[in-house]
Amino acid sequence: METVTSLLAILVGFLLRLVIPIAGTVVLIYFLRKLDARWQAEAERPPMPAQKVECWKMKGCSPEQRKNCAAASSPLPCWQVFRQPNGYLLEECISCKVFIDTPTPALKAETRRI
Repeated sequence: METVTSLLAILVGFLLRLVIPIAGTVVLIYFLRKLDARWQAEAERPPMPAQKVECWKMKGCSPEQRKNCAAASSPLPCWQVFRQPNGYLLEECISCKVFIDTPTPALKAETRRI
């Protein structure tokens, strides 16, 4: 009877030390491969064309305000035009609807690494 108990204890120990971690690793690998396949599919999609958000339309600026605004004549987004010399954004730009609602630009195909 002691032999059966000892053998059972060895099998349980083997199961706990090897089989369960290996099974967990296999499950983790499966999910990581699915995630990688999804990311690869997203990378293959063509990037959305970048569009300049016209902040004066969203803010309702008058033509005179637009004429005196540096952002209206710049190809850069308005928050880039008004960026401080140290690189920080103005507090009013961070809370602005134009800044918040602008989509994140996609990388161009030639700059994407494979």
